[in-house]
Amino acid sequence: MTPRRAPWERRPRAYVLLALAAVVALLTGLLAWFGPPSSDGEDGVPSAGALPSDAATGPVPGGRCAPTATLVPPCGAWWGAYVPYAGNGSLKDAVYAFEEKIGRKLDLLYTYHDMSNTELDGQLLTPDEQILGRDRMLMLAWESTVWREPHHANWTEDQLGWAKLASGAYDREIIDPQARRIKAYGKRVFFSFDQEVDARVGDAGTPEEYVAAYRHLHDRFEELGVDNVVWVWTVSGFLASAKLFERLYPGDAYVDWIGMDQYNYFTCHDTTDWKDFDRSQRPTYEWLRSHISAEKPLMFAEFATVPDPADEDRQREWYEKIPEVARTMPEAKALVHWNRAVPGKGCDLTVNEGPGLEGYRTAGQDAYFKQPVPGR
Repeated sequence: MTPRRAPWERRPRAYVLLALAAVVALLTGLLAWFGPPSSDGEDGVPSAGALPSDAATGPVPGGRCAPTATLVPPCGAWWGAYVPYAGNGSLKDAVYAFEEKIGRKLDLLYTYHDMSNTELDGQLLTPDEQILGRDRMLMLAWESTVWREPHHANWTEDQLGWAKLASGAYDREIIDPQARRIKAYGKRVFFSFDQEVDARVGDAGTPEEYVAAYRHLHDRFEELGVDNVVWVWTVSGFLASAKLFERLYPGDAYVDWIGMDQYNYFTCHDTTDWKDFDRSQRPTYEWLRSHISAEKPLMFAEFATVPDPADEDRQREWYEKIPEVARTMPEAKALVHWNRAVPGKGCDLTVNEGPGLEGYRTAGQDAYFKQPVPGR
């Protein structure tokens, strides 16, 4: 909206001076609250460390398939992925290369951050994320840890502790600066705090301390006026921990989506039990719907399969079946592939080549995963 000009010429001089003083005071207050203004470098590349520019641009999708306020697509599901950084340190290069392989643009890009407050890993909405977020949705996973190596290279970290986080001890130093970055970004983002939380119990604290930390983070964002966050609560989905899930749930008022991370690990876990896509996802999907919430949309926040060394076509078929199976789990509204190998022999979960890529590429072309992506 074009700002209106005040008709200064019709006001007495005293009123003009008072108005100018009020404007200066307002701008000073805004600067103190939000920090320095955002800035883009050459070619529209965001400057590292600067507040993000408002990315809430473009038309709002309309019609019966338009996503809801909490980014639920009524007519299908989002197609997303986690893509690790390229060898040159660029997330943009990695994502563009992955999209070229799979023959489509991702709807949703999943990224992970720690609470180090560093520009490398602890800054939410890095310059690369801001560029990629211009025509994709972002999901930011924020861990209450400090990683010992860049991009969590060898999975080593130090816990901050849920009890201390819930107490507000990290508000001004860590929480508030990142919350303001999200607020400045403007565009809605998916946001997950300590994904696969059931695997963190003990190291980070008790289930009760997690719930308190999650609620504190949610309430702090609300206090700071961060209203462009869609809250995703994510568990591993391993049903041996089902009772723990119930204790870890922050409550319907604090959660917009429920996330689960389930795989067909097969040889990675030294088993002979090959779980097709249906068997790898449906049991947890149904349990969460029955025991946590039948109203909240679900996100397969991480999914993948390793190949079968004895049958190379099996991996391709696993992915090719996704569109058919997804339609029978209609509340699974986002499917996010984990495209990174994990430690261990036979643990390659990527779809960078071969039959796995063929199957994943085919699945991603299905109309069920082609929904109107919002620009705001």
